[in-house]
Amino acid sequence: MHKVELSYLLSPTRSKHTLIRNPLMDMLHAVREQGSISKASRALDLSYRHVWGALKDWEQALGRTLIVWDKGQRARLTEFGEKLLWAERQAQARLAPQIESLRGDIERAFSTAFDDDTHVLTIYASHDAALSALRDQAAGRGLHLDIRFMGSVDAIAALNAGRCMMAGFHTLDAPAVRSVSAQTYRSLLKPGIHKLIGFAHRMQGLMVAKGNPKRIKTLQDLTAPGLRYVNRAQGTGTRVLLDELLETAGIAPATISGYDTLEPSHTAVAQTIASGAADAGLGIEAAARERGLGFVPLVRERYHLVCLKSELPTPPVQGLLQELLSPGWSETLENLPGYSADDAQPGKVLSMRATLPWWNYRKTKPVRTT
Repeated sequence: MHKVELSYLLSPTRSKHTLIRNPLMDMLHAVREQGSISKASRALDLSYRHVWGALKDWEQALGRTLIVWDKGQRARLTEFGEKLLWAERQAQARLAPQIESLRGDIERAFSTAFDDDTHVLTIYASHDAALSALRDQAAGRGLHLDIRFMGSVDAIAALNAGRCMMAGFHTLDAPAVRSVSAQTYRSLLKPGIHKLIGFAHRMQGLMVAKGNPKRIKTLQDLTAPGLRYVNRAQGTGTRVLLDELLETAGIAPATISGYDTLEPSHTAVAQTIASGAADAGLGIEAAARERGLGFVPLVRERYHLVCLKSELPTPPVQGLLQELLSPGWSETLENLPGYSADDAQPGKVLSMRATLPWWNYRKTKPVRTT
C-alpha cells in the first residue's frame, strides 16, 4: 500500500483545475489527451526530457508500468495508469468539500503573514500559566505569540542563539549575589546586551494531595520517611528555585526521596500527585488548583521576560509591551490563582542590575598611600 503526502503552493490567484494538484496525475492526463510525450510536454510547458525522466522515475518508485512505450505508435496509459487517474478523480470528487474547507483554513492562516497590522512573536519560556493567558488575550489584537515551553536555561540559550525573539525565566524577587540563580543565569544574561521586561509575580509552593493528608508545611517535611517527592529537570527555573531554597535551609537533596524523579512541567507534576504516584512537588498555585490539589505557599517569585536590546524597537516586541501595559492584562493576572501584577511592572523595561543584583558588586579599589 503506497502512502499519500499532501503539499500546497502559495500564489496570487487560485488554479481553476483540480482541488489538489499532483504532478504525476497531470503528466498521465496530458499523455492520454495528447497521445505522445512530446505533445504532453508542450501542453504542460515542460521539457520532453523532464517529463520522460519523471515518468520513468515514477515507474521505478511505484514498481508498475505507467505508459505503453511502443515506438512509432500513439502513447497510451497502461491499465494501472488508467486506474490511477480513475482513483484520483474519485478521491477528488468524494473529498471536494473537505479539501475546499482545508484550503480555506490554510488561506486564512496565511492571511496573517500578508497583514501588515498583525505580528508574530516567538517566545521560548519556562512553563507558565500567565503566558498562556497572554497568548489568548493578545491574539484578539493581532499579536500572535508562538510560545514553546522549556526550561529557563534552554529558553535563554535559545534567545542567545537567535532561535527566538524573547525568553521567559523566573527567580526570587531579590536573588543574592552568590545564589544558585546567580550561578545559573549570570553567564547567560548581560547588561547592555539584553533587556529585561516586567511580566508578573507568582507564588511557588508545594503541590500536595487534596486536604494535605501528609500535613506538609515546610521544605523540611519533604525529608520525612515514606514521603515521595516529584522534581523538575536540571535547567528548569523551578529546579533552580528548589536547589536555592534547599541550600538556604541547609537541606541535602539526598535526604528527599524522589528528588531524582523528574517531570517536564508544573502540569505534569500536578498530575503525578493527583494520580497518587507522589505526595508533593514544587510548582505554581495555578497548576495545583487546576488539578484540585492542595497548595502550601513557600515563596513569591518574579517571572521575567527578556529580549536582546537590538529587538526592543521591533513591532512585535513593542506590541507585546503595549499589551502588558494595558489595564486588561493586570486584571487577567489578578484572576489567575497565585499571580499578581503588584510591583512586577508589567510591560516596563527594567534595569537588569537593579532587578538581578548580582552585577552590582564592584571590587574595592586599593587605597593609595603617600
